[in-house]
Amino acid sequence: MTDSEYLDRADALLKVVESNCDRINDESDADIDNQRVGGMVTLTFTNQSQIVINQQKPLHEIWLAARAGGFHYRWLDGQWQDTKGQGEFFSVLSGNATSQAGRHLVFHP
Repeated sequence: MTDSEYLDRADALLKVVESNCDRINDESDADIDNQRVGGMVTLTFTNQSQIVINQQKPLHEIWLAARAGGFHYRWLDGQWQDTKGQGEFFSVLSGNATSQAGRHLVFHP
């Protein structure tokens, strides 16, 4: 993947995360605060716990940091896959967001 392709895919991922937060907030009282600064989105839940998603441009990866730990993703077979075989990005994000928010939350690609 070229640098340009990576940046396009990584930027699209962050936009989808932001739009999922908007959808979740519109459909429920989850009240996820999401803030984007450059290549990083921070999700803050009502209990003040956070999930941070950021671009790692030199590695062509997306990193997700949550209470459960840190996860690294690379674009593979049309989706962002964990580099250690832990699954697809949106599935892992949904699980961590559910755990941290104390309510069922689903993030879609």
